[in-house]
Amino acid sequence: MQNMTQTTGKKTLGIANEHQYIELLQSFSPRPITSEDDLIKTQNIIDHLIDQGELTPDEQDYLNVLASLVRDYEELNYPMLKQDSVELLKALLDESNLQPQDLQAIFKNALNVFDILNRNTELTISQVKKLANFFRISPEAFLG
Repeated sequence: MQNMTQTTGKKTLGIANEHQYIELLQSFSPRPITSEDDLIKTQNIIDHLIDQGELTPDEQDYLNVLASLVRDYEELNYPMLKQDSVELLKALLDESNLQPQDLQAIFKNALNVFDILNRNTELTISQVKKLANFFRISPEAFLG
Protein backbone atom coordinates (compact mmCIF):
# COMPACT_ATOMS: atom_id res chain seq x y z
CA MET A 1 0.00 0.00 0.00
CA GLN A 2 1.46 3.37 -0.94
CA ASN A 3 1.15 6.40 1.26
CA MET A 4 1.11 9.98 -0.05
CA THR A 5 2.40 12.35 2.60
CA GLN A 6 1.78 16.09 2.24
CA THR A 7 4.91 17.96 3.35
CA THR A 8 5.20 21.69 2.84
CA GLY A 9 3.56 21.65 -0.57
CA LYS A 10 5.42 18.63 -1.90
CA LYS A 11 4.28 15.04 -1.99
CA THR A 12 6.56 12.17 -1.09
CA LEU A 13 5.84 8.59 -2.00
CA GLY A 14 6.53 5.85 0.45
CA ILE A 15 5.35 2.53 1.69
CA ALA A 16 2.99 2.84 4.63
CA ASN A 17 4.18 0.87 7.62
CA GLU A 18 1.27 0.83 10.02
CA HIS A 19 3.33 -1.00 12.65
CA GLN A 20 5.97 1.77 12.69
CA TYR A 21 3.33 4.49 12.92
CA ILE A 22 1.60 2.71 15.81
CA GLU A 23 4.95 2.43 17.61
CA LEU A 24 5.45 6.19 17.21
CA LEU A 25 1.96 6.83 18.58
CA GLN A 26 2.60 4.54 21.54
CA SER A 27 5.94 6.17 22.35
CA PHE A 28 4.31 9.62 22.59
CA SER A 29 0.60 9.87 21.93
CA PRO A 30 -0.34 13.15 20.27
CA ARG A 31 -2.94 15.10 22.23
CA PRO A 32 -4.00 18.74 22.20
CA ILE A 33 -1.38 20.80 24.02
CA THR A 34 -2.84 22.49 27.10
CA SER A 35 0.24 23.63 29.05
CA GLU A 36 3.83 24.79 28.69
CA ASP A 37 4.93 21.38 29.96
CA ASP A 38 2.97 19.67 27.16
CA LEU A 39 4.49 22.10 24.67
CA ILE A 40 8.04 21.36 25.80
CA LYS A 41 7.49 17.60 25.68
CA THR A 42 6.00 17.81 22.19
CA GLN A 43 8.75 20.13 20.95
CA ASN A 44 11.39 17.71 22.28
CA ILE A 45 9.88 14.90 20.19
CA ILE A 46 9.77 17.19 17.14
CA ASP A 47 13.42 18.15 17.68
CA HIS A 48 14.39 14.49 17.97
CA LEU A 49 12.66 13.68 14.68
CA ILE A 50 14.20 16.66 12.86
CA ASP A 51 17.66 15.72 14.17
CA GLN A 52 17.30 12.32 12.48
CA GLY A 53 17.47 13.96 9.06
CA GLU A 54 15.81 11.65 6.53
CA LEU A 55 12.39 10.55 7.78
CA THR A 56 10.22 7.67 6.69
CA PRO A 57 6.74 8.57 5.41
CA ASP A 58 5.28 7.43 8.75
CA GLU A 59 7.73 9.57 10.72
CA GLN A 60 6.92 12.53 8.48
CA ASP A 61 3.17 12.02 9.07
CA TYR A 62 3.79 11.84 12.82
CA LEU A 63 5.96 14.99 12.69
CA ASN A 64 3.21 16.82 10.78
CA VAL A 65 0.63 15.89 13.43
CA LEU A 66 2.88 17.09 16.26
CA ALA A 67 3.74 20.32 14.41
CA SER A 68 0.03 21.01 13.93
CA LEU A 69 -0.58 20.61 17.65
CA VAL A 70 2.28 23.01 18.46
CA ARG A 71 1.04 25.53 15.90
CA ASP A 72 -2.50 25.39 17.32
CA TYR A 73 -1.23 25.93 20.87
CA GLU A 74 1.11 28.76 19.88
CA GLU A 75 -1.53 30.55 17.80
CA LEU A 76 -3.92 30.42 20.76
CA ASN A 77 -1.42 31.35 23.47
CA TYR A 78 1.15 33.45 21.62
CA PRO A 79 -0.71 35.35 18.95
CA MET A 80 1.63 37.38 16.83
CA LEU A 81 1.41 39.31 13.67
CA LYS A 82 2.09 37.30 10.56
CA GLN A 83 5.64 37.88 9.39
CA ASP A 84 7.17 36.79 6.17
CA SER A 85 10.13 34.44 6.37
CA VAL A 86 12.75 37.15 5.75
CA GLU A 87 11.36 39.37 8.52
CA LEU A 88 11.25 36.38 10.84
CA LEU A 89 14.86 35.51 10.00
CA LYS A 90 15.96 39.10 10.67
CA ALA A 91 14.12 39.10 14.01
CA LEU A 92 15.68 35.77 15.02
CA LEU A 93 19.15 37.03 14.15
CA ASP A 94 18.53 40.18 16.19
CA GLU A 95 17.11 38.29 19.20
CA SER A 96 20.04 35.89 19.16
CA ASN A 97 22.65 38.64 18.75
CA LEU A 98 23.88 36.95 15.59
CA GLN A 99 25.17 38.34 12.33
CA PRO A 100 24.22 37.00 8.89
CA GLN A 101 27.72 35.52 8.60
CA ASP A 102 26.87 33.26 11.55
CA LEU A 103 24.49 31.34 9.25
CA GLN A 104 27.11 30.43 6.65
CA ALA A 105 26.94 26.76 7.59
CA ILE A 106 23.27 26.71 6.59
CA PHE A 107 23.59 28.85 3.46
CA LYS A 108 27.08 27.67 2.36
CA ASN A 109 28.45 31.23 2.23
CA ALA A 110 27.74 34.76 3.42
CA LEU A 111 26.65 35.94 -0.04
CA ASN A 112 23.74 33.47 -0.02
CA VAL A 113 22.65 34.75 3.41
CA PHE A 114 22.63 38.33 2.16
CA ASP A 115 20.74 37.30 -1.00
CA ILE A 116 17.98 35.88 1.23
CA LEU A 117 17.93 38.90 3.55
CA ASN A 118 17.81 41.29 0.58
CA ARG A 119 15.01 39.24 -1.02
CA ASN A 120 17.09 38.40 -4.10
CA THR A 121 16.61 34.68 -3.43
CA GLU A 122 13.88 32.71 -1.66
CA LEU A 123 14.46 30.22 1.13
CA THR A 124 14.49 26.58 0.09
CA ILE A 125 12.71 23.87 2.08
CA SER A 126 16.10 22.47 3.09
CA GLN A 127 17.20 25.87 4.40
CA VAL A 128 13.90 26.29 6.28
CA LYS A 129 14.42 22.95 8.03
CA LYS A 130 18.00 23.83 8.94
CA LEU A 131 17.01 27.30 10.19
CA ALA A 132 14.17 25.84 12.26
CA ASN A 133 16.57 23.36 13.83
CA PHE A 134 19.21 26.06 14.39
CA PHE A 135 16.76 28.46 16.08
CA ARG A 136 14.77 25.60 17.69
CA ILE A 137 11.42 26.65 16.27
CA SER A 138 8.85 24.93 14.11
CA PRO A 139 9.64 24.99 10.37
CA GLU A 140 6.06 26.16 9.87
CA ALA A 141 7.03 29.53 11.34
CA PHE A 142 8.95 30.26 8.13
CA LEU A 143 6.10 29.10 5.94
CA GLY A 144 3.54 31.47 7.56
